[in-house]
This record gives sequence, structure tokens and C-alpha cells, in this order.
Amino acid sequence: MSRDHNFDTDTASNSSSNSSSEDEDEVNRRICPDWERHREIIEQRGFHLDTVRDVKHFYEVYWGEEGTKHCAEYSRICNLPDDSALCKDPGLHDNLFRGRRVKDGTRIMVKAVHLRSRELDVTRFLSSPPLRSNTMNHCIPVLDLIEIRAHDMAFIVMEEWSSQLIPDAPCCLRLFLMAVRSCIEHIAFMHLHGIAHLDISLRNLVTDYQGHYACIDFELSRRYGPLDRPRIQGVRGTELPPELERGESSDPFKVDVWALGAVIIKACQLTGYILPELIIITNSMLHEEQRRRPAAMDVLKSFDKMITNIGDQQWHDCSKRTVHQV
Repeated sequence: MSRDHNFDTDTASNSSSNSSSEDEDEVNRRICPDWERHREIIEQRGFHLDTVRDVKHFYEVYWGEEGTKHCAEYSRICNLPDDSALCKDPGLHDNLFRGRRVKDGTRIMVKAVHLRSRELDVTRFLSSPPLRSNTMNHCIPVLDLIEIRAHDMAFIVMEEWSSQLIPDAPCCLRLFLMAVRSCIEHIAFMHLHGIAHLDISLRNLVTDYQGHYACIDFELSRRYGPLDRPRIQGVRGTELPPELERGESSDPFKVDVWALGAVIIKACQLTGYILPELIIITNSMLHEEQRRRPAAMDVLKSFDKMITNIGDQQWHDCSKRTVHQV
């Protein structure tokens, strides 16, 4: 997990030790920055936000000479008067902006967060040495953290990966299981360091199509100390266990295990790889009683044991898969 910058972990605060006077809702809500206002400082750090010219070029290259240009978004940007003006993707939240790294053209996603947000705290923690080089850490590469202290804001600059986890190409069982393993391993890694993600879902898992998978979006995440016995209630994540649906409290780490089990089941359904051995593992993760769910590290151990029992022919069996956008 390579990075361009060293991030100062001393400025990262544990979310469980924030001042009691801190307005949790205020610092963790999505913010809507004035992107044009902060464009210069982002460019000074070596990053270029997409302009009207860039988006026009994207569509023209995508279509080629024979392609159709009857597209509402293309028509919209063609009517904009200034090719150098920033051109935000209307499909993204206001706190996100696409661009590229100037030195090599790497596609990036810039995310604006509050300086005291849980997301920045967790991102900085996982992206700083020595954690960033740990082989169990499958965070998306963070290229820079740009603090705008005058506005209590920071920009997280990361590589842009795809949420289209299942490509339109031959996919063998080995590739599928390695993707699942990466997700399990990363959640186990986060839990070992006191972090609960709390919004594990297909849309928050991305890939670079080079065999790397990552968890994104730490807006709901919590970071706990080694002596904490945390309980949560009222979480608004995508995959919620039954106790939270009933309005009860829960162990945040067991909430993650439930959500991860639900995601694995959905991935199996999308690919058609329904392995009885894997279903047994996910059934334990989806246990009605939270205390009966295994720890994420135990899930990883069970998964690795399952892999050793898969024959070579089945392991390398490939077949055409259908793309599923998540």
C-alpha cells in the first residue's frame, strides 16, 4: 500500500476521546465546499480538478469517431461558456470531485471532510506508518491530505478505483475468492486496531482491476481504545443486523461481521459462485445473536482453511461473467 506523503499521526485524535463539547453531528456531516475557491491550493499540491475541457475530451475519446454524441451530460457541458471552468460530476455527492495527478495522469477522487471528522481521523491513522505498509491493510491509496485550517476542512486525495467489482471478463474462482479474502482481511485488520467500519456494503468496496480491493467511506466509522467496551445504537449503515433494526444496542465489531457476511452472500449471488463451505462461514457471521458471531480474525482463519481444501481444477475454473454495477 504505497503512499506519496507521510501523514502526521500526532494530529489524529481517537474518536472516543474527542471533547464532550464537540458537536458530533456537525463535524461528521457531509460538507459542501466551494471547489473553485480551493482549486489553487489543490493544484499547488500537484493535482488537477476536472474542467469542462477535460469532460468534453473524455466523452469524445469514449465515443470515438463513430460514436453518438446524443447525451444529456455532453450537451450540458457543451453549452458551458468557459472550457477552463471546473466541471463537477452531477452524479457525485457535493463533497466529492474527480481529477488527476499532474505528474502521471493518475485518476483521483478528492473528498472534502471536516478537520475533526471521524473520517479524517481514521483515514490518517490507516494511511500513516507503520500501518500503511502492513500487508493486511487494504485501504485505497491516499495520495495527500490537504488541511484548510481557516475553514476547519481537509481534502482527502485518493486514487479513483471502480465500484464495478465484477468485470465483463473471464473470472475464475481463484480471483473471486481472493477478492473476498482481501475484504475479510482488511476488516480483521481494522478491528485489530480498534476501528469499526459500520457501513460495509458492495458500494463501499472498490477495485483497481489489478488484483487490489479496498474499503472506502469511513463517515460512520468509530475508533476505540484497547480498554473500551463499545456499544452502538441508531447506526444508519447499509447492512444492519437484526438487533439494530429492532432499535437495540450492539457491539460495533459484530455489526461489521454481520454486514460483511451479507456482502459476501450478495457477491456470491452476483458471480454465481455459491460454495457450500463459504455459505457455512457466512451463516455464522449472520447469526441472530450477536455474541454468537465470530470475530473478523476468526472468519479469516476459517476462510483460509476453506481455501486449502479447494482442488486445483475448481480453483482455476473460469467462466464468462456478467457485469453488475454496484
